[in-house]
Amino acid sequence: MFCRVPISGAIGLAGVAIYLFLAIFAPLIAPYPVFEVVGGVWEPPSRSFPLGTDNIGRDLLSRMIWGAQITILVAAAATFISFIIGVLLGFLAAILRGWVDQGLSRFNDLLMAIPTLIFALVVLSVLPTDLYVLILVMAVLDSTRVYRISRAVAVDIAVMDYVEAARLRGEGWRWIMLREILPNALSPLLGELGLRFAFAVLFLSSLSFLGLGVQPPVADWGSMVKENKDGIVFGIGAALIPGTAIATLAICVNLVVDWALNRTSSLKGGRG
Repeated sequence: MFCRVPISGAIGLAGVAIYLFLAIFAPLIAPYPVFEVVGGVWEPPSRSFPLGTDNIGRDLLSRMIWGAQITILVAAAATFISFIIGVLLGFLAAILRGWVDQGLSRFNDLLMAIPTLIFALVVLSVLPTDLYVLILVMAVLDSTRVYRISRAVAVDIAVMDYVEAARLRGEGWRWIMLREILPNALSPLLGELGLRFAFAVLFLSSLSFLGLGVQPPVADWGSMVKENKDGIVFGIGAALIPGTAIATLAICVNLVVDWALNRTSSLKGGRG
């Protein structure tokens, strides 16, 4: 399987693996505690501080490593919850149809009609600034996109002969959802899972940059860009480092998703 991974897929897998390694082992590999002031303001890279220091003298490398943990954890949790909500409701709408489908779809259209960032800013401005609240808000907003694709996929599968045979056998909606539709919808849903995770990273970074995401002194890449953005005026690139990390993580995830979808399509074509 891995012998035939294209260069783009290998780059994406390597990048994702590196960021996951940093996120999982952050307490072990970060040179300094995340909150500790260890030097002067915006010191240049040196042996003690490989990436320099930030706007108040904290080690930038350490905060980047801890920021990987927070950024990936929050984005992954929000993506996972959004898929549970979106796939469950999308499959229910496709199976039950009628007023259930109409009610869920129209409510979903209503939520999608409101710009996501504006909706999040309004909700988060009145709710407690807590990681759990942030994850839940991101998940609910992202589940509207998951609902659309899961319902579209499930509607096509629900008219297949094997699903009709299950209905005639008297199987309930749980059996049809888990045993008939879900296994045949995994390929597009897994592709969407990767894309939604990449968008969750970007969305979280945008909220943190605007001050309504992860709150200081906790480190995440979006808030690190905000904290160090004033240094760009003086030719200090501290804000560009977390910005580059956000971009490369999103690109690597997309490369992996593209490779996985192309491989799945090739396997299906070969079977035909």
